[in-house]
Amino acid sequence: MNIYVLMKRTFDTEEKISINGGQIEEDGAEFIINPYDEYAVEEAIQIRDAHEGEVTVVSVGSEEAGKQLRMALAMGADKAVLINTEDDLKEGDPFTTAKILVQYFKDKEVDLILAGNVAIDGGSGQVGPRVAAMLDIPYVTTITNIDIDGSNVSITRDVEGDSEMIKTSLPVLVTCQQGLNDPRYPSLPGIMKAKKKPLEELELADLDLEEDDVESKTKILDIFLPPDKSAGRILEGDLTHQVQELVSLLRSEAKVI
Repeated sequence: MNIYVLMKRTFDTEEKISINGGQIEEDGAEFIINPYDEYAVEEAIQIRDAHEGEVTVVSVGSEEAGKQLRMALAMGADKAVLINTEDDLKEGDPFTTAKILVQYFKDKEVDLILAGNVAIDGGSGQVGPRVAAMLDIPYVTTITNIDIDGSNVSITRDVEGDSEMIKTSLPVLVTCQQGLNDPRYPSLPGIMKAKKKPLEELELADLDLEEDDVESKTKILDIFLPPDKSAGRILEGDLTHQVQELVSLLRSEAKVI
């Protein structure tokens, strides 16, 4: 079984992020595998172990994404591919990424593609579905379980707190949600083995693409941090007085009643 994982390098949102001139400061920032993509990597490895085959992790971005690809290899993926757009593209969007990935897949035999449900930096959730639509294969989003029997696939997907059961067939693309599995931590032997696993690096020219072919359909006008939260207020006095003051504040300041 030929299994592919779409992986993105993202900022670690648990770390402090600085913005200068409408751009995120990358110097000193921490980068990680997009957490939802970790579910995809883990599920791909489990499916490979159950059905045999090969797991290839693919990422579009800068050369620095090689570090996160090596981490996916350390988790247990077999191969990695970095499509380096650092010198070719000034900016991109989900259309750009999807178009590049589809061009990569056009001469590949694909059985299963897994991606994260969303990326924690942009949160559009568009790349996976766009890739499936351009490849003309079925896709199922926000999955929490997948069972494969031959070419038949049974999937459970999350629908805002409820579940939906879907049956489809290979090839298929799925996007992975929290609850699908518990991603493993790379072991020391896994990290050592990852250094010897193949990591192929491609550029747009290798895919017969030019910048105009993948021109962004959207434009970011500004990036800014949310406003600082104001300090909380402690109400004093007896309980009756506190309740009266709270109601007054909700009416006059918060304007919610």
